Amino acid sequence: MIAPDIYCTTYDEGNPGLSGLQWWRMDSGFPSNPKVLAILDEKDGHRAGFVWLCSIAWTVQHGTDGLVPVRALPFIHARKVDAERLVRHGLWHEYPDGGWLINGWDEKQTTAEGKSLKSQAARDAAMIRWHGKTGVQM
Repeated sequence: MIAPDIYCTTYDEGNPGLSGLQWWRMDSGFPSNPKVLAILDEKDGHRAGFVWLCSIAWTVQHGTDGLVPVRALPFIHARKVDAERLVRHGLWHEYPDGGWLINGWDEKQTTAEGKSLKSQAARDAAMIRWHGKTGVQM
């Protein structure tokens, strides 16, 4: 039997309000996106496409709002050449302080702050539902 915690991931150990398996929005047109098709035409271009997907997952998991730091490259199976390719094709942008920003992140994904606000609103609603008010003192 597989342990149930294998299927769970912690969003931020220091912030228990943001825990659980995280999801992200994915454009169903991704496979036919002109930028993706251009990358796939290049030698080893499929690697960069996979890196782009992994970069989204990594940034969602770590709450960086689309920022991919240089130190994250090994964790998203990326090489420097993959990062350069993603920048060249407009899927990433170089970040002034180092690393890269995923193009269009804030248009498609919920920011870490947005998730935190949504989570707090859900906790407040549960408090009202079960206790009739928010901020119940224990």
